[in-house]
Amino acid sequence: MRLRVNNVTRDRLLADRAERATSFGDRFIGLMGRRSLALGEGLHIDPCNSIHTFFMRIPIDVAFLDPDGVIVKQFLALPPWRGTSMYFRAKSVLELPAGTLAASGTQEGDRLVFEPVA
Repeated sequence: MRLRVNNVTRDRLLADRAERATSFGDRFIGLMGRRSLALGEGLHIDPCNSIHTFFMRIPIDVAFLDPDGVIVKQFLALPPWRGTSMYFRAKSVLELPAGTLAASGTQEGDRLVFEPVA
């Protein structure tokens, strides 16, 4: 399923071609092995409260979201071969191309909304 991701706090579009990973396999593989992640793409991992970038080739922006879609923690341009702590308030994670969060002015406390794209 393709998703449009909007930061409703800042009235900014973060992705218009994001994918959702809900199965164990999809969540486990995530973005591993990807050579690039284009602007407008992303991955919403649900459920999730901790990630790693092992075996990844690109840095990514990461937003940990509570059940209401509010960002409880974010990382800008998280490089490959890193791991994050567990964020117990987080229910899901949005992974985006590096630079997306800074370019949109997105900050912790902002609320994101996910809409299916037909």
